[in-house]
Amino acid sequence: MEPVSLTTRRLLLRPHDLSDEDAVFAACQDPEIQRWTDFPAPYERKHAAFYLGELVPRGWRDDTMYHFAVEERDSGSLVASVNIHRHAETWGIGYWTVAQHRGRGYATEAVLALAKWSFADGGVQRLEWRAEVGNRGSWAVAQKAGFVMEGVLRAAQTSNNSLRDTWVGALLPGDLGLPFALPYHPAPYGLPSMTRPNGTENAPADQ
Repeated sequence: MEPVSLTTRRLLLRPHDLSDEDAVFAACQDPEIQRWTDFPAPYERKHAAFYLGELVPRGWRDDTMYHFAVEERDSGSLVASVNIHRHAETWGIGYWTVAQHRGRGYATEAVLALAKWSFADGGVQRLEWRAEVGNRGSWAVAQKAGFVMEGVLRAAQTSNNSLRDTWVGALLPGDLGLPFALPYHPAPYGLPSMTRPNGTENAPADQ
């Protein structure tokens, strides 16, 4: 896909490029970003250069990842970074916010803009959010953007050489009042009954 830029009331979302190296390098020194992402730690300037010079353009070229720098329209300052990326048969979303710009709703505003674009122009029908269990800051953004928490994936990611559980949620076009490309027939909520070895049924654990 050809790189595109998006605008909101306060923000410009544009493809990351090499001019972002200083800002990305500085932002990723934040312990909170290093704690909840799979970024290298310590995060060195070479990591920012590789990300911006290799991974970002490759993602756009291969239609596997679309990474956006999020800037304040008034100041031009980098306040966040958002992306969507292919995840199995659907798409995932990722984001981080520069420490000094947290608490202003920038990430939520950017996530909503990117979601609407992906549904309307990218053919995406399910946008998945994942985060290590306990990352309440990431969940707060996702929840404000309309994502629905769907559960926990056990041992679904690694952090500090150990397996960690992962929260998973999703946003659908219909959640934002947008049409689906195909008819959607949601199943009734609830887990199936589980049969014990003796043939008796056991109610789902959440009932």
